Amino acid sequence: MQTIGISAKVTSPSALDYAARVIADLRQRGLGVCLDYATADKLDDRGQCVAKGDLGRQSNLLITFGGDGTLLSVARHAPPDVPILGVNMGTLGFLTEVRVEEFPETLEHVLAGDFQTEERMTVDVFVGERSYRVLNDATINKSALARIVEMRVTVSGAFVSNFRADGLIVATPTGSTAYNLSAGGPIIHPTMSAIVITPICPHMLTNRPIVLPDALDVEIRIAATNQEIFLTLDGQEGLPVTADDCIRVRKSANSVKLVRTGEKSYFDVLRAKLKWGEA
Repeated sequence: MQTIGISAKVTSPSALDYAARVIADLRQRGLGVCLDYATADKLDDRGQCVAKGDLGRQSNLLITFGGDGTLLSVARHAPPDVPILGVNMGTLGFLTEVRVEEFPETLEHVLAGDFQTEERMTVDVFVGERSYRVLNDATINKSALARIVEMRVTVSGAFVSNFRADGLIVATPTGSTAYNLSAGGPIIHPTMSAIVITPICPHMLTNRPIVLPDALDVEIRIAATNQEIFLTLDGQEGLPVTADDCIRVRKSANSVKLVRTGEKSYFDVLRAKLKWGEA
């Protein structure tokens, strides 16, 4: 661990304050620290900094301070061999499972090389000549004033259905506990090799979520014209799509490597986050 990449939630004073203390500690140890531009600007730090999309390529370890959104903004660009440690500054997250009080001990283990990682699959989303890497989900949504969206879905060339709904989610196992869960989709263990297609408020009640092997490609075409429809990627980036666009989703060759503490299982996180078993 020669260079540590750090990104903090810039709208959270507590995340920025804690990140500043960690940065000072790492530099005292003689370790290099690289920040994304937004974090460096908020901390008025004049050290090494790069665009958030390049942070992983400049680091041997990535640490995020904030919530799942902060981790997603870094992870979707990170090289597959760079581990990511997410520190949660609020309520327990599905991705950022390390609490602030647990972080000092966890950091010592990580810097000593005494840690485990868990690989999470990502998908590549293609819209025309553009491509995007996604860890959680790709979501098609109508605007506030748009009518129901009609979408033609094929899987590896085989026609599935014309979905008429408020939108459609294509999620990874990691993203199954995000928007997919809110839309009534299934929870999928994050280490599984699968993709789930979930319609949002479908017009037909028989349109249900579909879980697919990750070896299959998903292709979506918008049937309607003259509507404002958007494709959102990991809740981080959005772009308008039209009936002329073909949206293709396929498993990426690159995965994301998350640091696991070993203290919490995935089911511990589910119980805590979803409040299972509470009266």
